[in-house]
Amino acid sequence: MKITAIEDLHADGGWRTLSFLKITTDTGLIGWSEFSEGSSSPGLGGVILKLGQSLLGSDPRQINLIHAKLFAVTRIFSGGLISQAIAALENACLDLKAKELNVPVHQLFGGALRKTLPIYWSQCGTLRSRFAPVFDAAPLRSLDDIVALGQEAKARGFKALKTNILSFENGACNNYRPGFGIGTGFPELNLDDKLLNTIVELLAAFEQGAGKGVKLALDLNFHFKPEGAKRIARALERFNLMWLEVDIQDPRALAEVKQSTTTRISSLETLLGRQALRPYLEANAADVAIIDPQWNGLLEATKMATMAESYEINVASHNYHGQLSSLMGAHFSAATSNFSIMEYVVDEAAFTREYMTHPIQIVDGEIVLPEGPGWGSDINEEAVRARPAKSLF
Repeated sequence: MKITAIEDLHADGGWRTLSFLKITTDTGLIGWSEFSEGSSSPGLGGVILKLGQSLLGSDPRQINLIHAKLFAVTRIFSGGLISQAIAALENACLDLKAKELNVPVHQLFGGALRKTLPIYWSQCGTLRSRFAPVFDAAPLRSLDDIVALGQEAKARGFKALKTNILSFENGACNNYRPGFGIGTGFPELNLDDKLLNTIVELLAAFEQGAGKGVKLALDLNFHFKPEGAKRIARALERFNLMWLEVDIQDPRALAEVKQSTTTRISSLETLLGRQALRPYLEANAADVAIIDPQWNGLLEATKMATMAESYEINVASHNYHGQLSSLMGAHFSAATSNFSIMEYVVDEAAFTREYMTHPIQIVDGEIVLPEGPGWGSDINEEAVRARPAKSLF
């Protein structure tokens, strides 16, 4: 089997662009992966195609050799877009190899430890604060709407949800995002008493609606310095959160946040590779290590999970991407012994399910692991090409 063509496809995702990598072989088999080229990774598609040209004529089943070759030629500038590009190519090759063997991808990693994967509703309320019409959802105008959203999550069978910082003023919902250079709070990233009260009120509204049976999580991203994260963690201790998600680029500072509170701390989703992960594990900086198999590739993501297990730390699969990425995360999660829960974006444009030949099935708040070869679903090219991306950003 030889690689004959590598192509990227980009489709309208409603509130974003969904991007797919297609690798064609001389046997007629096609391998797919998903990647994400947005405001945080502009130009990723071009990097993937440039690196992919060196793989033409290669056997896609020799994935270790492909990884070694791609890593070697990019060693001087490894990480960032380079790591994500290698991951996209490797993930598509994994799909090809599994299809050629007529097995699911998880069998390449020793097989599934579980056939259903618990998920949490990611960005619950966050996406509706900005894109409600895309989902045919009512706009969020007050904390009463947050209570109703919590009730919806419970009614739909989710055992956990994660939100971001939302506030209300004059009947409008605002998503606090200074760490990404958006809105108030940039660039200082400080926490004041008013904002802290807003956060507590938000979690109280979700708890009122969802009840004690639905675990809550809050994602702070990069929006606060460690001092602010500590104050928030202590203020939220009474909610017994699934976790408080905090991104801090100093292992010792993150460890200090964790040590300052009884609130569980999760982090590390933006780290690429074992070398980046190791100092955080050595510092005991997080209760849960979040790993992204789309950004790292399943080969590296699995090694990162194994490293975390040696420190007695469970992992969660990071995924705020599309359905194919969710399937990729499901195979990673199914074969990972120290797995805890998967991230899943519920609020999507309904037509995006048409992009999958076998859309994801969710039962009682868990993804049902598909049994077909490869990822268990291919990309419906006709549907993807019928809805071209409006923009890569």
